[in-house]
Amino acid sequence: MAKKRVLILGAAGRDFHNFNVYYRDNEDYEVVAFTATQIPNIDGRRYPAALAGKLYPEGIPIYPEEDLEKLVKEHSIDEVVIAYSDLPHETVMHLGSRATAAGADFRILGPDNTMVKSTKPVISICAVRTGCGKSQTTRYISEILKEHGLKTVAVRHPMPYGDLEKQAVQRFADYEDMDKHECTIEEREEYEAHIDVGNVVYAGVDYEAILREAEKEADVVLWDGGNNDWPFYKADLEIVVADPMRPGHESAYFPGETNFRRADVIVINKTNTASAENVEKVKEAARTMNPGAVVITAASEIAVPDPEMVRGKRVLVVEDGPTLTHGGMDIGAGYVAAKQFGAAEIVDPRPYAVGSIKGVYEKFSQLGPVLPAMGYYEDQRRELEETINSADVDVVLLGTPIDLSRILKVNKPMVRVSYELKDMEEPTLREQVIEWLRKHNLA
Repeated sequence: MAKKRVLILGAAGRDFHNFNVYYRDNEDYEVVAFTATQIPNIDGRRYPAALAGKLYPEGIPIYPEEDLEKLVKEHSIDEVVIAYSDLPHETVMHLGSRATAAGADFRILGPDNTMVKSTKPVISICAVRTGCGKSQTTRYISEILKEHGLKTVAVRHPMPYGDLEKQAVQRFADYEDMDKHECTIEEREEYEAHIDVGNVVYAGVDYEAILREAEKEADVVLWDGGNNDWPFYKADLEIVVADPMRPGHESAYFPGETNFRRADVIVINKTNTASAENVEKVKEAARTMNPGAVVITAASEIAVPDPEMVRGKRVLVVEDGPTLTHGGMDIGAGYVAAKQFGAAEIVDPRPYAVGSIKGVYEKFSQLGPVLPAMGYYEDQRRELEETINSADVDVVLLGTPIDLSRILKVNKPMVRVSYELKDMEEPTLREQVIEWLRKHNLA
């Protein structure tokens, strides 16, 4: 029987993982190409032969997603597979309609076909949207595990924007490791906060190989999800973070709704800043869509080391890039901190934006008077630096978890905002984690 010819739609993450665990050595399929979107400058590359396996000695090309119909027709594609995250349901079906109109089947590979089983206990922390607070939740859980004498390793959802072969398995234990792997701002945003609290972080491209390395030094593996994707690993406890600042999104985005419906524990974060009405809306969604889940309310507590550096000042607020872009938020933690700590003015960065940073504002029109910390490539880092340095402000307030002073030369004082998870009421996340530890004879 002829092999099915496959086109995988992705964004340098889930797409490569699905290939590795389902298609790489599967004689029934031929993956003709990947497409790329969301992340700049990742199309035009190849998935390298060294990672693609014996069936693909030349590797696999990566094309822009805009070429979908052309690729289906020119390469006689039988099956188009959607393999990236944080998409409105409508967008998923537009992609499906484009694929089927061109003559191909449209497919989503589910968790059972894509999750790798670990030899160690796994706790996964995922979300319904980008920017809900996954990493702060992961850090909170890691501290509970450390209190019980358990060695934890965080495995982070992929962000392989450089040399894929070199990035197959990456281990980060200190800042030097990030320098060695030439991490982008987006990667550093996810790794730095873990490193700051003593967590080892793994990431890369080949997530079965990554897991086998992580297992060598972990009593418990923590899956720190990306965007609103479901875990790459079979989890013994699935924790999903929801955002009452965006009520309704738990049932409107792919694959966040899958996470919400699968969750053992749903953490409704940011209840200290969201309205009671919106918190109740998310609770009602949980009762309707996943009545078996334990629902937790939590706060995202914001702090700065010296509030006097903010109070009465004209500030430029720099926020986490992905949260503001494909996460769809107009502001983030930095804006909330500026208000909370009495900034005299939050200066709009748009008049100072240059190059691709200016383009971000044109593409994401929902953005408020904040600056997304974009830095997927070196020229974009320089444009971010120029934008910050041109702004007429007293201080730069960093709502992103990265210490930008390590990688940018900024001509004005910078203040970092921290945000940590705090249990609000019974039942608590702490209680749920400890109960899980007892069930697994780990406490």
